[in-house]
Amino acid sequence: MKKSLRNSDAENGFTLLELLVVLVILGLLAGLVGPRLFGKADTAKVQTAETQIQMLKSGLLTYRLDVGSFPSEQEGLNGLNNPPSDERRRGLWDGPYLGDDLPADPWGMPYQYKPSSSHPQGFVLYSYGADGKQGGEGVDADIGYLPES
Repeated sequence: MKKSLRNSDAENGFTLLELLVVLVILGLLAGLVGPRLFGKADTAKVQTAETQIQMLKSGLLTYRLDVGSFPSEQEGLNGLNNPPSDERRRGLWDGPYLGDDLPADPWGMPYQYKPSSSHPQGFVLYSYGADGKQGGEGVDADIGYLPES
């Protein structure tokens, strides 16, 4: 026995107009929600940078306790994982002072470090922020122990 096609059986799919309406609604939702989600991602990167700077600060302070000074500008933050070239300081070095390799900031750039006797911390340690340039505002602002102007 053959089944005859009725009009309602032939219309089981979606029309092009219905698909376009759904796509427009999804586009509007993405336009409203997307920027908020990306704003949270930028905030998370700033918080990650702040946390990494605290971790590096802890390593620097432990280095100073052992060696008697912070790594030189030439040694940089690599001095936290590599012994100093100076024999006297090498004998005092008890590192590595970081659990892992030296991290880049959340935007893929190296952290800026320099020992500084005039800075309250004894060093400057910071990230240039999202724009990778000195200064800026919001997520582009420098983060960390900044040089005094």
